Amino acid sequence: MRRFFLSVFLIGALAAIGAGTWGLWWVNQPVPLPSPSVDLSIEPGMLPRGVAQSVADTGATINPDLLYWWFRLSGQARQIKAGSYEMTTGITPRKLLLKLARGDEALQAVTIVEGWNFRQVRALLARDPNLKHDALGLSDDELMNALNRPGLAPEGRFFPDTYTYARGSTELALLRRALRAMDKRLDAAWAQRQPDVPVKTPQEALILASIVEKETGKAVDRPAIAGVFANRLRLGMPLQTDPTVIYGLGPSFDGNLRKKDLQADTPFNTYTRNGLPPTPIAMPGKAALLAAMHPAAGKALYFVARGDGTSQFSATLEEHNRAVNKYQRGQ
Repeated sequence: MRRFFLSVFLIGALAAIGAGTWGLWWVNQPVPLPSPSVDLSIEPGMLPRGVAQSVADTGATINPDLLYWWFRLSGQARQIKAGSYEMTTGITPRKLLLKLARGDEALQAVTIVEGWNFRQVRALLARDPNLKHDALGLSDDELMNALNRPGLAPEGRFFPDTYTYARGSTELALLRRALRAMDKRLDAAWAQRQPDVPVKTPQEALILASIVEKETGKAVDRPAIAGVFANRLRLGMPLQTDPTVIYGLGPSFDGNLRKKDLQADTPFNTYTRNGLPPTPIAMPGKAALLAAMHPAAGKALYFVARGDGTSQFSATLEEHNRAVNKYQRGQ
């Protein structure tokens, strides 16, 4: 009997040693990726199991359950930080965990701000000393060709977020990541859209979301602002939104929007033309995308700034005029 228990113990010990040896080998093996560079987004509050699943959802060939247990057994699971990461060829489970636990603090970072236009994004990248400026001198059309999106307007197509990158990475590589991130966010918002949203394509959804982004002072008002524009689109009313006019003025805008600007017809003047402008006017964030696809119910057709960042919404022009007198003219 003693020999039996000894044999069982030895077999168990050898199995444990074998599993430990295999685990040590596994955490140091490169993770097969679907492309040389893959984006990984970790949302605030995401648990380790969700992080492991997000890695697998990028298309990486990895067992999320094994990755989760590696996170747990390493003792670093609670140190994983939210953010937008880049996984590149050769990354191993061990290196991935180190990257997530340190938040890539050793790498460089660049932030595309919600509501920025593409001209601002290009200026940001052009003055970053840690990037290789392979987009410098390219027109917008040439740049989109280089990103394999010929004929697509660049405005609104790059998701606003903080992107970490290794020193010496290129502008085009970073823009490619932001482009893919917006594709993912837009597809998700479009898939969740309300059935009565008055837009016909994801591109129109992106345009509407960009307007919501620029008109929002306080986050709580986003759905209501989206509701106003949705109601106007359904009725065929002009959107009459200043940010589209300002965008149409381009670099010549001096910060002072004049009556003549509102009357000067351009493709982006929503006072002189019905419907959506031809392209987005800014880079909308996740909240604006979702608000555009889930506008608030109601009959509001107007809104005016209260002066504290929030807006007053009205269903009739008479109500709106009273709100303008109260909040804008102090009457």
